[in-house]
Formats: sequence, C-alpha cells, structure tokens
Amino acid sequence: MRKWYSLRDKVYQMENLRKSFQAVKANKGAPGMDGETIEAFEAGLSENLQKLHEELKTGTYQPQPVRRTYIEKEDKSLRPLGIPAIRDRVAQQALKNVLEPIFDPDFHPSSYGYRPGKSCQHAIAKAERFMNKYGLTYVADMDLSKCFDTLDHELIIRAVNRKVSDGQILKLVRQFLKSGVMEEGVVKETELGAAQGGPISPLLMNIYLDEFDQKMKAAGIRIVRYADDILIFGKSRKQVGQYMACAIEILEKDLKLKVNREKTCITSVHQGVAYLGVNIYEKWVAIHPKRIKRFKDKIKKLTKRNQGKNLENVTKELNPVLRGWVNYFRIANCKALLEDLMGWIRRRLRMKKMKEWKSWKALHKQLRRMGYHGNFEKISVTLWRNSASPLISMALPNRWFDTLKLFDMTKVKVGILPCYYE
Repeated sequence: MRKWYSLRDKVYQMENLRKSFQAVKANKGAPGMDGETIEAFEAGLSENLQKLHEELKTGTYQPQPVRRTYIEKEDKSLRPLGIPAIRDRVAQQALKNVLEPIFDPDFHPSSYGYRPGKSCQHAIAKAERFMNKYGLTYVADMDLSKCFDTLDHELIIRAVNRKVSDGQILKLVRQFLKSGVMEEGVVKETELGAAQGGPISPLLMNIYLDEFDQKMKAAGIRIVRYADDILIFGKSRKQVGQYMACAIEILEKDLKLKVNREKTCITSVHQGVAYLGVNIYEKWVAIHPKRIKRFKDKIKKLTKRNQGKNLENVTKELNPVLRGWVNYFRIANCKALLEDLMGWIRRRLRMKKMKEWKSWKALHKQLRRMGYHGNFEKISVTLWRNSASPLISMALPNRWFDTLKLFDMTKVKVGILPCYYE
C-alpha cells in the first residue's frame, strides 16, 4: 500500500484555500460559534485566507469549538449537528480536497455515501440488482446508533495513518476531532465522534467504515452502504442471519460502534426492502409512504391559502422543491403517483387563487376572459370542495399553470434505474 509523507503544503496552498471557500459558499449554511456569516467572511476574503494560510503553514492554526444545533428526524427524535466557524469549514474543506483523492479510489465499490460521482440512486440500483438479478433476495437492514457521534478518535487517526504519514496532517485531523462543542453557552470537550456538519466528517466516516466494508468483501459477503445505512444480502434468511452476526461483531468489537437491535431486521424483496426513501420489490421500486407524506406536508406549508404571498411568488418557491423531489425519486416507478400529486398541487393553487378573488364576481370575470359566455353559477370561492368544481377548472385549466411556469413533475421520465452500478 502506497503511503504519503508530505501533504501539509498542499493543504495550505492559496489556490486550494480559494477553491475550498467556493465549495463552502456553495453549500451555504449557518454561522459557527463566532457568528461570522459567509458574506462577512467573503467581504475580507483575501485577508482571511492569507491569515488561514499562515496559521496552517506555521502550525499555529487552532479550530474553534463547533456550535451545537439539532434537527428533527422522522421519528421526532433530534439529531445533533456541529456547525464549525466559516474559517474552520474552509480549512476542513482544504484538508478534504487533499485526502479524498488518496482514499476514495480504494473504497469498497458498494460504498456510495458522500463520494464524488456516486449517489443514493446508485446505491438503490445496486441493491435492486443484487436482489433481482443475482438472486440475493434476503436482506439484513442494519441501523447504527448515532454513528457520527460515536466514531472513536484513535481509530480514525489509525485509519488515516494507514495511507498518510505526515504528522502535521494527522495533527490537523485530531484538532478537528478534539475542537469541542458549544451548547447553551458552555464549551464541552469532544472525546468521541466527528461533528456532523463539517466538510471533513463524511470523509472521515467513510475512511473509518472502510475497514468494515473490506472485511465483509474479504468474507465474500455482498453489501451496499450509504454512509451508515447498511444492507447485507444473502440467498436465505439463515444465511443473512449469519452474515448479520459477522457484521455486528466487526462493527461493535473492532470499530466500537453500536448496532441498534430494535431497528435492525431481516427482510426480503418479496416483502419490500425499505432503503433511502424507497421500497424495493421484485418488479418495481416505489417511493416510501413516509417520504410522500413528508413531501405533501411541505407542499401544504408552501401553499397555505391565507399567507400574504401571491401565486407567482408561491410558484417560485414551489418549483425548486418539486424539481428536487422528483429528480431524487425518478428512480422509482411513480408515474401514476406524480399525476395524482400534480393534480393535488394544482388544486391547492386554484384554492389560493380563489382566495385572492374573494368573491364569485372575479371568477366570472376570469371565465369571460377565457372566452366562456352565458350565466354562471354563483359559487363560494372560500370552500375547499369548490376548488374541484367544473367552473374553477374552466377558469384555471391545467394549461393556465404553464403561464405561471409551474414545474410539471409528470414530464420527468421515471422508473429508470442507473445503467451503471460501480
């Protein structure tokens, strides 16, 4: 195995630091503990990068504690995030730019999380291929408890040191791990974990878990892993049970992680395998009902009829959500679902337009504008049931939404698995 002995100068190169800032800026994100925003850092970019360059070059760089925040998970529990200061995010990204090309090429081919050129869709496609083409129809769906928060620091350093012998690089990794966390105004030391929220953490987790991946590969066990979401495949329930026991021993004994026994289970493609937001079956891939509900809840918030935004502004906010959601789930067989969802979304927007009209008079005016003549029924424009009435559909037909430039999810080709699985 090749080892690298002198990398520090590549980290603090000004070109690398400038490139790293652009990556941090593109990811946006909130300020760290010091409250400095990306815009404020950019306002003094040359001076800030020069100072960071000097500190990294002379070994005087010291990261600030990360700011603790929480996001709500699907099960209503809270996931802790650690938000580094902007300057520390730039330094982490600079280190990642150097380390990733060294480690990534040798990662397990079925590891897909946070890797360049790989995605959730590739992981789903690989899992579907194992089950439906290779006949590995039984699956252990493994759940790790708080993986980012329980990574052992010494094992991380050891894993990085397998390929990197530059002491300054190892020191920098350790500094990021030991930087501490500020929560409710109190700084606490970090003895375990890599702060989920920093650019370097996903790479460190992949380096850490690669030992698990390679041991499973050496044992001839097929897996698909996206970050800490792990599937293990076999031809029978008994075989998968044996594989799962092997995996648990590696994860808990060798890597000091904790497998959540309550959420870890054995299932099969006949029952449907839930993975990364979809259910994989023998002949199709469906979007998981929880993801559909979450999507609809978000649409409801964006299309409330009593908010002070006009329909044009609501549509502008809606379009990125629709585009992002359908592009993620285009791997699923969801043509009929998308038609239903678009019909429901258009109905909600019709209801909002009705609310803007305030009375049937504006509705009748719109009908005449559309070229209809005669006496029209005087209907209430405040009732949800009337948003599906023929008069409303005549006044606001589907083609009318094209003038609003509403993104139409039904025009996206779906049900196509990626044609490559590497």
